[in-house]
Amino acid sequence: MSLPQGEGIFFLGQKQMCKSIPIGIFDSGYGGLTILEKIREWLPQYDYLYLGDNARTPYGTRSFDVVYRFTRQSVQYLFNAGCPLVILACNTASAKALRTIQQRDLPRIDPARRVLGIIRPTAEIVDHLSRTKHIGIFGTPGTIVSQSYTLEIAKLFPHVTLVSEACPMWVPLVENNEYNSPGADYFVKQHIDRLLARDPQIDTILLGCTHYPLLTDKIKQFLPRTITIFPQGEQVADRLKDYLFRHPEIDGRLTKGGSCHFLTTESVAKFSEMASLFLKRPVAAVRQVVIS
Repeated sequence: MSLPQGEGIFFLGQKQMCKSIPIGIFDSGYGGLTILEKIREWLPQYDYLYLGDNARTPYGTRSFDVVYRFTRQSVQYLFNAGCPLVILACNTASAKALRTIQQRDLPRIDPARRVLGIIRPTAEIVDHLSRTKHIGIFGTPGTIVSQSYTLEIAKLFPHVTLVSEACPMWVPLVENNEYNSPGADYFVKQHIDRLLARDPQIDTILLGCTHYPLLTDKIKQFLPRTITIFPQGEQVADRLKDYLFRHPEIDGRLTKGGSCHFLTTESVAKFSEMASLFLKRPVAAVRQVVIS
C-alpha cells in the first residue's frame, strides 16, 4: 500500500512550530517501524511522529530501571513535541516501563495525555487464534524475563498455555541484514526446536518482538505447516483504531494531515539506511535529536 508523505512537523529543539498534533510512535530500535507501517495502513489520515532511540539500542538486555528511564525520557520528548498520545511500539519498553509511566508519571506530567503499549493488544487476540489453546512466543530476553505476556494472557485466558522462548540473536540478525542468509538458519531452527520440544501441542506462535516479522519467511522454513505465525502489527493497528473511536477526547486533539516524520538519536544516515530495510522503501523527513 502506498503511504502518503505530507507536510508535517517542524521543530526548533523540542518546541512545536506548526499546527500538526501527531500520534507519537516510540521504539528503542528499528523494529517499531513494522508497527508504524501497519498503523499507517489502517489509519493513514493521522499525522505521525516516530522516535527511535537508536543510539542506545538494544533495550532487550538492559535492566528494568534503565529501560524505564530511557523510555520515560523518550515519551517526555514526544510530549514536548506536541503528541497527546504515544504508542510504545517496543515489547521491551511495554514490558518494563509502560505500567510505571501510566500509573506514576502521567498523573504528574499531564493526566490528559496517554501512553499505550503493544503487549495488551496482542494478548487480547490469542484465544481466537489457537485451536489447541497451546501458544508459543518468541521474544527478546528482556521481554521473556519480564513475563509480561505470560501474566497478561493468564489474566485474560487462564485456560491458554503459553510457552516462551528468548531469542537473543534474532535482533542482531535483522539489524545486520543477515536474516535471510544461510547463516541465520542455525539460530532460527535452534529456538524453534527448543520451543516445540517443550510443548508439541503448540499451534500458534506469537512474534513478541517488532523485529521478528522480517524473519517470518525464515521461521516458516522450519515450522510445521499446521502452526500459524502471528505478528503484532495488524492487531495493534486494529486496537488503536478502536481506542480512538472509543476516546473522542483524544481523537479530536489529533490532526489528520497524513504526514509522517522521523526522529532518531543515531545519525540520520544510519537511521535512513536501517529504516529502508524495515519499510522496503526510502525514508525522508528524518532528524537527529539528543535525549537525556
